[in-house]
Amino acid sequence: MEKHQIRRVLFAFAISTASIISFAISFNASAQSLDEIFGVREATTSEGKRSQLKIDSLNNDTRDLLTQFKQTMKVVDGLRVYNQQQERLIRHQVKEMAELNDSIDNVTEVERQITPLIERMIDNLEKFIDLDSPFLITERRERIDFLRETLDRPDVSVSEKFSQVMQAYQVENSYGSTIEAYTDQLPINGQNRVVDVLKWGRISLVYQTPDGEEFGAWNQKTRSWEPLDDEFSSGIRNGMRIARKTQTADLVHLPITAPVGEQE
Repeated sequence: MEKHQIRRVLFAFAISTASIISFAISFNASAQSLDEIFGVREATTSEGKRSQLKIDSLNNDTRDLLTQFKQTMKVVDGLRVYNQQQERLIRHQVKEMAELNDSIDNVTEVERQITPLIERMIDNLEKFIDLDSPFLITERRERIDFLRETLDRPDVSVSEKFSQVMQAYQVENSYGSTIEAYTDQLPINGQNRVVDVLKWGRISLVYQTPDGEEFGAWNQKTRSWEPLDDEFSSGIRNGMRIARKTQTADLVHLPITAPVGEQE
């Protein structure tokens, strides 16, 4: 082989070798760039995952806050409605308080007027008892004494005092429709004698002695007890039995006591 051919072969080999070395260097450089690119991408992906986790956490926190806000607003709305109701209630109470204060002032004025009225009612009731037939006289006068004592008591309200006086009037009124038999001491012929008394409403007031031998009746005109003959003995005995519920109700023959104004 000639020298110039050898040179040409060597030159071609050198060029090929240089090309291979250059490609190798370039390939190594490219590989390093890819590694860097992949490394950056992996780092970016990890960072993205962390960022996404933070975003998800923030979203959850935001939802929780929104839920709490909605719940709080419901409570606020409920409190607003409650406060409005309370304001209306307070306005009504203030109005009622004003009305009560006016009523208290009126009651105080009424009490000043009622107390003298109660006293006059007691006086009139006492006069009525003194002028009425003297049945159950001790019980009725004790009731008057009780009313007078109550009238002077500061611990009893005016309304209670008035109520007690009205009850006393009702009791007196009921005597006109009741039948009662009781034992009492009566001034008969200048002596106090124990007798059985029969009250037949307010139309008849009679007595008989315990031995059943003597009878008498109250004379409203003379305001005294007067003896009766045997004409009324049977009627008085039967009336006593009826009043004591030992005999059924029946017609009885009794003397009638007419009001003083109707007697001639």
